[in-house]
This record gives sequence, C-alpha cells and structure tokens, in this order.
Amino acid sequence: MASELKKFFDKILKIEERELKKLYARVNQITALEPQIQKLSDDELREKVESFRDPIKKVRDDFDRRERLLDELLPEVFACVREAGIRTLGQRHYDEQLIAGIILHQGRIAEAKTGEGKTLAATLPMVLNSLVGYGAHLVTVNDYLAKRDAEWMSPVYNKLGLSVAFLQNGQMRDDR
Repeated sequence: MASELKKFFDKILKIEERELKKLYARVNQITALEPQIQKLSDDELREKVESFRDPIKKVRDDFDRRERLLDELLPEVFACVREAGIRTLGQRHYDEQLIAGIILHQGRIAEAKTGEGKTLAATLPMVLNSLVGYGAHLVTVNDYLAKRDAEWMSPVYNKLGLSVAFLQNGQMRDDR
C-alpha cells in the first residue's frame, strides 16, 4: 500500500515539474520579446495590441480556433502588457506574475498571498481576452477592491487602448 501511494505522489510531482517547465518556457518567450517591445513608442505599443484584434475577430465564434490563436498571441500580448505596466505604473510583471497570468488565461486558479501582485498579474489575461471583442470581466470580493483595482490598473489598460469600468452595489441598472 505504501509503495502504491509513493508511486501516486511521484507521478503527481512529475506532472507538476513538467507543467512548470512548460510555463517557464512561455515566460522565456515573453521575456525574449522585451527588447523589441521596449523600442516601440506609446502609439506603436497601442497599435500593436490593436493589430491582434482582426485575426481574432475572424475566428472568435470558433472556440477551438480562437483559443489556439490566443495561445499563439499570448507571448506578444503579455510582453506588451508588461511594458505598459512599466511605463504607466513603474511596475514590471515578475516571472511568477506572468505564470499566474498564463494560468488564469487557461481558466485555472492561481493562488497568491497578499502583496504578491494578483492585481497586476490579472492585467495580462484581461488584455489578452479583451481582444476577442466580447469584453473581459474581473470579479473581486467587494466594492472597495473593485473600485481601487480598476482605478489603479486603468493606466495600463488605457495605454493599450482599452477602457475600464467597475460595478458597485446599489448602482442603478442603467448606470451599469
């Protein structure tokens, strides 16, 4: 029984190790684009992100093709978001925040402690998924955080040509 349990946990650890290697390979792709993205003017940065919309619109109703295309564009989009974070907030996404962004984009859960940059990490999949044209929504636990985070991260989104809004309890339906 003990050896079967050991085999089970060894298998899980190998899967986790493989998954981490894949995630860090994506981080390396993003980081490799950094010198090229840094050279762009603010207008060129916004135009680059905007240029990703057309190919996505062509496949947006075909879920499988859309997800494959988003996955292909992820390194470039994340590199642009990272640069926008530096230019607007003076904050560069850490590798672990890039990994969290990848995981969130994949529809999985990423856990981080207070102060580890969840709000900044969320900008990555928000920008990527907003390119589909359906809007992207981020849910948080209370009105205070919704307002704070929307206002705090809006310069990043605005730099890339996106708008930001937030909902509050008691808001009239027409205002939403």
